Amino acid sequence: MKRESIKKVVLAYSGGLDTSVILKWLQETYGCKVVAFCADLGQGEDLKAVKAKALAVGAAKVYIEDLREVFVRDHIFPMLRGNAVYEGSYLLGTSIARPLIARRQIEIARKEGADAVSHGATGKGNDQVRFEVTYLALDPKVRIIAPWREWTFRSRRELIEYASSHQIPVTATKAKPYSMDLNLFHVSYEGGILEDPWEAPPEEIFQMTVSPERAPNKPVEVELDYEQGDPVAVDGKRMSPATLLGHLNRLGGEHGIGRVDLVENRYVGMKSRGVYETPGGTILHVGHRGLESITLDREVLHLRDSLIPRYAELIYDGYWYAPEREMLQKAFDEAQRDVTGTVRVKLYKGSATVVGRRSARSLYRLDLATFEEDEAYRQKDAEGFIRLSALRLAIRAQRRKERTS
Repeated sequence: MKRESIKKVVLAYSGGLDTSVILKWLQETYGCKVVAFCADLGQGEDLKAVKAKALAVGAAKVYIEDLREVFVRDHIFPMLRGNAVYEGSYLLGTSIARPLIARRQIEIARKEGADAVSHGATGKGNDQVRFEVTYLALDPKVRIIAPWREWTFRSRRELIEYASSHQIPVTATKAKPYSMDLNLFHVSYEGGILEDPWEAPPEEIFQMTVSPERAPNKPVEVELDYEQGDPVAVDGKRMSPATLLGHLNRLGGEHGIGRVDLVENRYVGMKSRGVYETPGGTILHVGHRGLESITLDREVLHLRDSLIPRYAELIYDGYWYAPEREMLQKAFDEAQRDVTGTVRVKLYKGSATVVGRRSARSLYRLDLATFEEDEAYRQKDAEGFIRLSALRLAIRAQRRKERTS
């Protein structure tokens, strides 16, 4: 890429250490104008201050956009309908945010007539893939600047020194160098003091949840109403998607719900330790599975569950706009047509447990399932069912017997 051909770049800007340094570095290295784009995904920051900081560092223009409702409605809720969990633990809070940010970057780049887009993901991480796969899926000719793959900086400690020499204020310090990503769905922590997988994460890093040990000694129950797989109300009160998730974040956080400490397999090939807090998302995931247990056909449930690892992997790896993810989403959403009803979840010292579920579309029939006397189920029918189910095994056993006799 010829540097002199780059006149304007749209940068995914957070106001943190990496992207603040990148903003200045792009100007110094490419001699270009930088348009900073910051998406409000519920990170709870003073976005006016973020805008002021970007302008102070030298941004030619700054976009600050409130995408919270879009984020939850069009990204988090579809993912929850698919029960996506990566490697058994991770609810994909960072992964699901990147496609939305990248899409808006491309749209702004077209509007601004920019020559390129840029991001702050490192050359070791997953986010570089998530950003750039999305860029290319939406604009195959877009030019991409990935500073972590170009510059000579080797660590965040060196970035801190660069920022200090250019009078760029940052919150990271040499004594507290771990990286953090926060949005309405979760907060993640990695790097620095967390890189030793033997060491427990220090309690002071957690922002969304209290420790289960300090959570209330009395459990609380919450009722969630779902319509076709999407949560629509909490304790009978209807809320917008973002409001509902924010409410459950606060409630779950008070009870220590949703902490995960995971050594995961990055798409680029290495293992990495991540610590996550996903309080509201954990409650919604548990509640959704509870309601599905009475509303989904057995074979539909089993088939869908067999596809979840692949679906979660696609999101983790950055393929939100890939045709295979979209195909799976349509299949999963078809399965959600009858997932309508109410589920009751008990929150207690870090655990979220389903304690009740009901639905007008329930497939659960007491007259069939009861252990008491009934007239709906003929128990003697089970004998033929069992014999037919075991027929191939009986044939196999007979063959063995004949060979050994």
